Amino acid sequence: MSEPIPSELGDLPADWPTNRFDSLFAVQQGKQVSKKNRVGGNQCAFLRTKNVFWGRLDLSELDEMNFTEADERRLALSRGDLLICEGGDIGRTAIWNGELARCYYQNHLHRARLRNGNASPQFVLFWLWYAFEVGSVYFGRGNATTIPNLSQSKLCELPLPVPPVDEQRKIAAVLGLVQRAMGQQERLLALTAELKKALLHQLFTQGLRHEPQKQTEIGPIPQSWELRSIDELNLDIGDGNYSTKYPRQEEFLSKGVPFLRANNVVDGRLIWNDMRYISPELHAELRKGHTKKDDVCLVTRGNIGEAAFVIDEFIGANMNAQLVRINGGNQINGKFLYFALTHPATQEQFKSLKTGTALQQLPIGKLKFVRIPIPSKDEQVEIAESLWLVSEKRMAIERKHVALSALFRTLLHELMTARIRVHDLDVPSFS
Repeated sequence: MSEPIPSELGDLPADWPTNRFDSLFAVQQGKQVSKKNRVGGNQCAFLRTKNVFWGRLDLSELDEMNFTEADERRLALSRGDLLICEGGDIGRTAIWNGELARCYYQNHLHRARLRNGNASPQFVLFWLWYAFEVGSVYFGRGNATTIPNLSQSKLCELPLPVPPVDEQRKIAAVLGLVQRAMGQQERLLALTAELKKALLHQLFTQGLRHEPQKQTEIGPIPQSWELRSIDELNLDIGDGNYSTKYPRQEEFLSKGVPFLRANNVVDGRLIWNDMRYISPELHAELRKGHTKKDDVCLVTRGNIGEAAFVIDEFIGANMNAQLVRINGGNQINGKFLYFALTHPATQEQFKSLKTGTALQQLPIGKLKFVRIPIPSKDEQVEIAESLWLVSEKRMAIERKHVALSALFRTLLHELMTARIRVHDLDVPSFS
């Protein structure tokens, strides 16, 4: 293996020369359109930067524009073309794989078409992903990548590493394998989200006993269920610490008793990211906001209505006044209560009870007006277990996606800086 040598892109192997982007790709900027392009008989699909993501195109929402014959000759896309964003998420790149017979693109997108066989478009896509998103390779090179745009001339001037083509293809194959695995997890996440939404609706409108429904102010519910207000249920409710009781900045520690805030409630669960801690002594002094077994934490300032069931690792934490803890005691199963509070009918009630304009909040005193459907305790447990299984499956998929994302970023860095070489890897070569 050749020793790394200094280059304008850092220390790269001697067999990785650098070339200008336009020596490898012909660059064509898209068309600026106006209202007049929205009428006429020659309408066809039109890509904007909103359709281009790293490594993929989203064609679910496409505009249609009218183009002239000259436009079509100039802007036609061919399989293998790179589409590169000029602004916004600067440099974001995807490959056109012939998804549509006719499709053109706006002036904030560049089409890069390979001039010769010295580069792999897939490799260059991953290089740009690394250069703009991970390594910040081009930042500081004059105005090459400063916001707000990556003009056609700036793109043409960018230096690219040019490993041997076979190595480029192997690198792209390795990264593509991980990227496809990430995409599979993203599709599974979307499917489980839809499954949970459908199951939540079905169970809270039809129950588990195949009984008739009755109409209520929040919609249909099973005949035997009761619609009760939180006030009628006399639930155990408490908010967190605020005003003079709120810990001072110097009282927050790097470890100790978790001090929960609204930002620790994400996608229906409590997370450790950006967690603050207080001492056990201060926790004992701040008597409000102690989380208990089977609590549900509800956000009342910020992302109002976001809720999380308090799993074992967060029992005995403390919390601030952005959160309210609700406990069903012997009346309502804790997990059932969590799903009841996240049901769309309940979320609509939260919206109607919000106060404030610039800083909206859901006062704890207004929670008593919220009405939730209540089945028997046995049915609560069965429903909660069914929905919790779907939630756990989603969390497992999320963990796998996070791990794959970390692996991808690590490999992207290691392969693009040649800290790892692929000569000895058993990876198929693609033409």
